[in-house]
Amino acid sequence: MIEFFVDAYKNASMTQIILEFIAFVCGILSVWFAKKENILVYPTGLIATIITVYLLFIAGYVGDMLINAYFSVMSIYGWYKWSRKTQNEDNLPISRTSKKEKITGILLFIVTIFVVYGIYKLFDYEIHNDNYIDMVASGIFFTGMWYMALKKIENWTLWIIGDLIVTPLYAYRGLGILSLQYLIFTILAISAYLEWKKILNSTKLTS
Repeated sequence: MIEFFVDAYKNASMTQIILEFIAFVCGILSVWFAKKENILVYPTGLIATIITVYLLFIAGYVGDMLINAYFSVMSIYGWYKWSRKTQNEDNLPISRTSKKEKITGILLFIVTIFVVYGIYKLFDYEIHNDNYIDMVASGIFFTGMWYMALKKIENWTLWIIGDLIVTPLYAYRGLGILSLQYLIFTILAISAYLEWKKILNSTKLTS
């Protein structure tokens, strides 16, 4: 196991290793803050995604790069949504998706897959089997990030599914730290779903 991580970084520069470690730490912190409904989820997430965009651009993984570029944009949107207050009260409580939001999420998932595929074609990248997995994961994560900005509990279900898909994918590509990060994300996402569900249920009982 140790040899797997070491071999993956034999040809990496010290700058790349340091940046990936910073993205790793900030990514973990971001999911932890999201679990706690803490607005720091967004500034820590921004640091992680901006660094990851750069690292994936260098590696040539366009699909993954686009996911993280979108995360950066959605982090700004989510930061705005989560920070809105009405008479010092939380104006965005945890809730479930409506039928309309579910349909929008499905459409966003489908459109994302076609957009990522189109960008691969636009830049004339050779599409391998793992890139198709990228496209599906992109659709899942795009939708999950939007649901998170709206504090919809279903965001955690999508994160869990997406994390389970990309954890072995990054390991296969030799990106050990990212693979480990998404494995930790999976565990945190399961824990966060259970915590948000508990909050949602308690809110229903008191309403």
